[in-house]
Order: sequence, then C-alpha cells, then structure tokens
Amino acid sequence: MYPERVAEPLTPRRSRRASSNDRRAPLDRIHGVERHYSWGSHGAIPALMGAPPSPQPVAELWFGAHPSAPAPLEAPQGPVDLLRLVTADPEHTLGSDVAARFHRRLPFLLKLIAPARPLSLQVHPDLARAREMFAAEEATGVAVDSPRRNYKDANHKPELVYALSHFEALCGFRAPRRAAELLAGLGAPVTDRLHAMLRAEPDTAGVKRAFTSLLNLVTRPEPAAVAAVAAACARRLETGSPSDRADRTVVLLQREYPGDPGVIASLLLNPVTLNPGETLFVPAGGVHAYLSGLAVELMASSDNVLRAGLTDKHIDVPEMLACVDYVAAPPIRLAPEYFGGPVGVFYAPVDDFELAVAHVNAGTGSYELRGRGPRIILGIEGAVTVRSGDAEETLTPGLAVFVRADDSGPVLSGDGVVVQADVP
Repeated sequence: MYPERVAEPLTPRRSRRASSNDRRAPLDRIHGVERHYSWGSHGAIPALMGAPPSPQPVAELWFGAHPSAPAPLEAPQGPVDLLRLVTADPEHTLGSDVAARFHRRLPFLLKLIAPARPLSLQVHPDLARAREMFAAEEATGVAVDSPRRNYKDANHKPELVYALSHFEALCGFRAPRRAAELLAGLGAPVTDRLHAMLRAEPDTAGVKRAFTSLLNLVTRPEPAAVAAVAAACARRLETGSPSDRADRTVVLLQREYPGDPGVIASLLLNPVTLNPGETLFVPAGGVHAYLSGLAVELMASSDNVLRAGLTDKHIDVPEMLACVDYVAAPPIRLAPEYFGGPVGVFYAPVDDFELAVAHVNAGTGSYELRGRGPRIILGIEGAVTVRSGDAEETLTPGLAVFVRADDSGPVLSGDGVVVQADVP
C-alpha cells in the first residue's frame, strides 16, 4: 500500500521501564510527530499536554507508522521509529492475521487534530481509486513528497473524529430541497442559478450539477461574485435568516478564504457540531471541512487528501470531483457500545480500525483493556497506568504506547481517560 520509504529516525526521550534487561520492553513508548499546518492552533494540543503555546501552529500530532511521519519510539536497542519496528518484525508486532490482511503494514493512523481556522474542502478516495491513481502518479516520476502529488500512498482514508472539545465541521450534502431553501432570496446571480438547478433536479443529479458548477475551473464564480454572496448572507443575518448557522459559516469562510468558491459550497453541506465524547465518521467520498475544535482522529493509514478549495495547499479540482459521493445524507454519528466496565467502543464500518475509550478511576480498579492485534493507547486526561507483562507506563495527555500483537493484554489503573486504536 505504501512506497518502500523509511523516514529518518528521531531521537527519543528516555522512558521508564519495568524490566530493562529484557530483549525488548513489552510496551513501546511512542511520541507523536507534530504537523505544522497553517490552519492549526498554537495552543490547543500543547495545552492538552501541559505545555505553553507553540510559536508554530500545531495542527496535528501523528501516532502511527505512515512513511510521511512515523512515530519515534523508545527502544533498548537505540533510536527507531514505529515503521521500522513493524517492517522488521510484522508477524510479532501485527500478528499473522493483520500482517496478511494489510500487507505487513500497520493499518491505522491515530492523531490529535486542532483546527483553529477552517481547513480545506476535501474528500478522500476509495481503495480502488487510491491504488489506481497512486500507481499512475508513481509512473510520472514525481517525488512522493512533492506538494504537487495528490496520492502519497495507495490506501483509502476513511476517518473517525472523537471530539475532546466543542468541534465544528461540515460533512456531506444537505437534502437538495433544504439547500435550495438556503439559496433562495439571496439575490445573487450565482445563488439564483444554483437554486434553479436544485429546484429542477431535487436529487443526487441536481446536487452534483450544483456542486460541480461551483468548483469546476470553467464555471466557478469569480471572487467578486463569491464576495457578493457572503455580503448577502451577512445582511440576511440582520434581517432574518432561514439558518443563522449556515449564513455565519459563509461569512466566516469568506473572511478566512476571500473569493474561494468553497465559501458558497458550504450552503450545500451539512453542518456538524460535536460535543466532547461525540463522534463523526467520514467515509471515502464524503466531502468535508473541519472548522474548529480539538479531537482525536483515527483513520486508515493514509495521507491521501484531495482538495478543491479553502486552502493554500495543492488543489486538484477534477480529481477531487471524480471521488465525491453526491448522495445527500445526514452525517454519520457513531454511538459507543459497552460490554461492562468503563470502556466504550466505537465500531466504524471499515476493517482498518476501531476506537475504544476507557474512563478509569479508583472505583473501577484495575481493568483489562480488550482488543485485538496491534494497538496504540493514547492518554487524553489524567494519569492512567498501562501494564503488560512485567512492564508498565503511565500515560498523561499526549503520551502513548504501542502494544504489539504478541504482548499480554494491557491492564489499566489510575485516574483518567485513554483511547485505544486497534484492528477489528
């Protein structure tokens, strides 16, 4: 699924181990890799970890084995990263089943994500498209880390967001009739045209036609036309709006990305608000844009993002539009399942990952965390001790361990919250 590339190892910090003379410690402390994108927060992720604000925006913190940013880990044999660990011994780190199903690769990528301003209007490809187009781009000879590349790997990227704070997003298409209601009466040529499209075809075909006309490089509106729509939404907020939230989003996006057609496209999309502990699942083909907040994000191990607007990064409108699912549907929210004890599991409708959230305190005592295959356990609140065999690590927010498939089942104690990514 990935090119055969291995990142240079980062120098890890020292870790407390229960049995330093073992061939290896049964738990591998891993450190997140910061990703400094312009839309990120200077303070949200550092604050979670008890650190001062960063001079650079910390948009994401990656815990995984993707070649773009494999997480460094602490190992008795010296500096190594999670990609090298898995590549060197997939049978023991992943287990034979996961190694066979996912081509000897860790199938998921766990992140913290902290948008302080809206990020790109985007979609992720399905697996067949990712494989086809990655091979096509490889054949061109363009470096895999080039900003002009769409496909960094040959994998799909369904993703699950678990909110740690109030989290705002846009995801999927509204019902066509509702979108038409929001476009009506704005008095701008662009919105009049879109309104007519959706009234004539209040179905998937109409949604596709309207969305494509906004983003297509030939038919997209000029910046002045986008500004006119934003001004009309601002006026409507003062005189009576059919959706204050939709109009405020238009005004916000125009302020952040003036003249971008994605500003108007937001009127076609579902608004999403997550409170702490709530989730959103984004399947392949699901158009989305995250607006603000702090969350855990769990996805298939991929960095394939196709953008069509609301960004200063590379965009490829035709490729993005080719991957979009235009069926109007409400956002997919998952509820946790409980099997007794303090752990709720969010089962995403994919084979690559599932997310467990464990709330541990003195009342729960020690608790064995269920799961299968390789796991990453990440602290998000308080202090939780993870024991496996003779080793233990105490996880505070932002600290994580990798649990190999052949390790003893992790046992939790302490007072706090951790999340676990594992494989169904």
